[in-house]
Amino acid sequence: MATRIDDTFTLALAQLDPTVGDVDGNAAKVRRARAEAARAGADLVMFPELFLAGYPPEDLVLKPAFQEACRAACEALARETEDGGPAVLVGLPWAEGADVYNAFALLDGGRIEAVRFKVDLPNYGVFDEKRVFKAGPMPGPVNVRGLRVGVPICEDIWTDAVVECLCETGGEILLVPNGSPYWRDKNDTRLNIAVARVAECGLPLVYLNQVCGQDELVFDGASFVLNGDSSLAASMPAFREEVAITRWAREAGGWRCVEGPRAVWEEGDEADYAACVLGLRHYVEKNRFPGVVLGLSGGIDSALCAAMAVDALGPDRVHCVMLPYRYTAQRSLDDAKACADALGVRYDVVPIGAGVEAIEATLAPMFEGRAPDVTEENLQSRVRGSILMSISNKFGPMVVTTGNKSEMSVGYCTLYGDMNGGFNPIKDLYKTQVYRLCELRNRWRPADALGPEGVVIPTDIITRAPSAELRENQTDQDSLPPYDVLDAILVGLVEKEERVSDIVARGYDLDTVKRVERLLYLAEYKRRQSAPGVKVTSRNFGRDRRYPIVNRFRDPGSPALLPDASLVRASGRTAADSVDF
Repeated sequence: MATRIDDTFTLALAQLDPTVGDVDGNAAKVRRARAEAARAGADLVMFPELFLAGYPPEDLVLKPAFQEACRAACEALARETEDGGPAVLVGLPWAEGADVYNAFALLDGGRIEAVRFKVDLPNYGVFDEKRVFKAGPMPGPVNVRGLRVGVPICEDIWTDAVVECLCETGGEILLVPNGSPYWRDKNDTRLNIAVARVAECGLPLVYLNQVCGQDELVFDGASFVLNGDSSLAASMPAFREEVAITRWAREAGGWRCVEGPRAVWEEGDEADYAACVLGLRHYVEKNRFPGVVLGLSGGIDSALCAAMAVDALGPDRVHCVMLPYRYTAQRSLDDAKACADALGVRYDVVPIGAGVEAIEATLAPMFEGRAPDVTEENLQSRVRGSILMSISNKFGPMVVTTGNKSEMSVGYCTLYGDMNGGFNPIKDLYKTQVYRLCELRNRWRPADALGPEGVVIPTDIITRAPSAELRENQTDQDSLPPYDVLDAILVGLVEKEERVSDIVARGYDLDTVKRVERLLYLAEYKRRQSAPGVKVTSRNFGRDRRYPIVNRFRDPGSPALLPDASLVRASGRTAADSVDF
């Protein structure tokens, strides 16, 4: 028989990793966490938003069969609460007629005691909830064994209306399930929002977030508890699963969390690195790849991706391949080998000369009388991409692609070449961030990393000038502004949607800013065909930033896009991949 909550109670917070669509697997996690909570004497165990479905389910949630599977799992879990153990708060899609709600259900006493629906459906950035869910009515609290609990769902606390309603209708504690994706400095934003709600209503607030990688999104956990005076009462780790036990007491001013964990969160570059590792790990594991393969060029981007892959999967599941051609420097060969040795991975050298020369010979009659240009440079990249994809086809590992956000922004990448792959852990990292994270990894390793400690990226890779090595004595800066300049301009154009004039006013050259803006727009069609990758900035390519491919707009003062080959050539080594004008 369940015990009525009087002046004390114990709440278990299940900061766990659901898999979208794995209803049975997610329900099994609920059972295991509830059993763990029962052993700790918990009265209630709480799970993140839409946990039975996995979050975000996107259009999968529109399938009646999926809705029915989630409801059946919820009903089965409810029946199991007849044992008198902890009550359960769990999220799922809830269909009523033609409408589907983002719901949170209270399971206790062998049945579904209450259901509450999300009111404020986010429809910005990475979120499309208005596409698939109907907004619920203003909720009142649910009664958990005599305790009146408000359950605003995620976005419901980002404005004051839902919390105000819960407070006015007798809520004593706010339990907030979340599917809140990571981006840099997100914890500060969450804390500020939660503190604002606590300050308005005077109620303690529990913020429970899931922890997982789901396609491009990483959910970092980092759950926390605030008491009614806005003090931090408990914090759970970022990027790691945990079932935390919190103990509560009723005092003169209401309920107070008197015991709970106090984890320290990774911040800044450490958090970005941990997010990239978690996103890659879960993408590979949830899609059931045996491991990954990537081209290790001796350059900084592939070295960082190799380190992340080893930290995510372990060295035995990472295969690095050097693919040299006549322009590959001995220094690159040496650096790639040293990096592979430091990481402890399988390393093979597969020269591409015969493949490139065979294609050149095939095309020679058609190309007769035309001088070599970026076409021949791109052949090298495409042969490399074909070899890596062939290794993937033959042996099963997923190809990791290694282009950074700076390159993806301006099209400094080759379709069907170095853009080949299933996933890109550094897709949302600018080149200057790549350098920082390499230096960081050489002095620090995430707590759950499977790679070795110490220097894993040779210093020479970090200090040498970056080059695609597609022609003699080539460097990136032959075609692009210095990366510190390029990245600052891109942050203005991509993250902040600034005017060209605003960026120029900060001291950047007008022609350079115009050129970067032009390249950014020209490369949109490439980005549509790129592999998914971990979101770490406030505005990634894909879910956050959705620009048309056909787009004639330029910031006033920028030159209109003209049918001129000089504009096509302007994008450097891969400009020949640009659309025809």
